[in-house]
Amino acid sequence: MLPAAQALLAELDAETPATRRVLDRIPADRLTWRPHAKSMSAGQLGLHVASIPGMVTRVTQHDGMDVATRPTEYPSAESKEALLSTFEATLADARSALAGLDEARAKGIWRLTFGDREIFARPRLDVIRTMFLNHWYHHRGELVVYLRLLDVPVPIVYGRSADENPFARPAA
Repeated sequence: MLPAAQALLAELDAETPATRRVLDRIPADRLTWRPHAKSMSAGQLGLHVASIPGMVTRVTQHDGMDVATRPTEYPSAESKEALLSTFEATLADARSALAGLDEARAKGIWRLTFGDREIFARPRLDVIRTMFLNHWYHHRGELVVYLRLLDVPVPIVYGRSADENPFARPAA
């Protein structure tokens, strides 16, 4: 396997448990809740976070994406089970795509356009880093804020949260 793809795969595997914990905390009865009229609902944001690993497959298989042809509204998870199922499926797809990435394809240019206007053109590995992993972390962080606003105990992502502390001494 390409060393750079192997490093991305290792990072994906390291970040998966935290993302799964955050997704698992979304209350099934609050999927339509949104913190602001301009915000995605919890079900939309959750499904987006669950679906982001699928971007790896699209980036490895295609030479670009025209965002002018993409839907402007994000779909919402119909249930918590569907959200978690989507997450597991897109993770499997991402792992497979990274495992099959060769050097020529990894270094190949991938373009993001809006109709005739080019937004950017970058090597595929850079796009996987920014549009997949960094994008994933950004939206996972948003989802953590949703949990706090919903008064749901926030799981550990890095270190401790105000609700969970892996460093606390066990009660005597």
